[in-house]
Amino acid sequence: MNDRTPILSARNIHRSFKSGDTVLDVLVGANIDIYPGEMVGLVGPSGSGKSTLLHAAGLLEKPNAGEVWIGGRECLSLSDNERTAIRRNSIGVVYQFHHLLREFTALDNVALPQMIAGKSQSEARAEANRLLGIMGLSERTHHQPSQMSGGEQQRVAIARAIANKPKILLADEPTGNLDPNTSGNVFQSLFDSTRLEGVSALVATHNMALTAYMDRVFTVKDGHVVPYNGKRTV
Repeated sequence: MNDRTPILSARNIHRSFKSGDTVLDVLVGANIDIYPGEMVGLVGPSGSGKSTLLHAAGLLEKPNAGEVWIGGRECLSLSDNERTAIRRNSIGVVYQFHHLLREFTALDNVALPQMIAGKSQSEARAEANRLLGIMGLSERTHHQPSQMSGGEQQRVAIARAIANKPKILLADEPTGNLDPNTSGNVFQSLFDSTRLEGVSALVATHNMALTAYMDRVFTVKDGHVVPYNGKRTV
């Protein structure tokens, strides 16, 4: 990377959850930096803290302590409205389940977030068409989610997540609900589209085969983010 200023920097993140009289410490000083144009993997079993870290980094949940810097700006100290604006303009999110609007077409699902962000309908639909073409879904633009396969729906969700040209894409088990063959195809689409659009990505997954695509890979151990030293295979 030429630019060594992180796009996303999560520093000293602490997050605990209380259940009755018990306090579960999930993150205890977690740190991670994502640099321009790179794809970083966050691996490990369910319950290790991957999603908790992604939620903090994506400003979806406030940690007990720590800082989240996006594009050089510390975000946790901002107002709710300011954090909402950053989530809308600077962060794209892909979940395990696609969460598409079922009554709308693929084209509309990708265009609507752009229109909410201020684009005209014609601009938003043109960009949605372009992104769906990149995803290999040109023939599905006018199909509703119920008329598409699970893999196709998830590719629409990826196009939607990058439609507003976010600084960072956060993907939480993006292929966890798909069979192995479909999973590979969808992740290839995620990898290719983020590279083509110049979007940095932090991807949480327990699918170790996907680590071969990553520039760097980390895991969460004892509440800390540490380098993953396992074998990468596809």
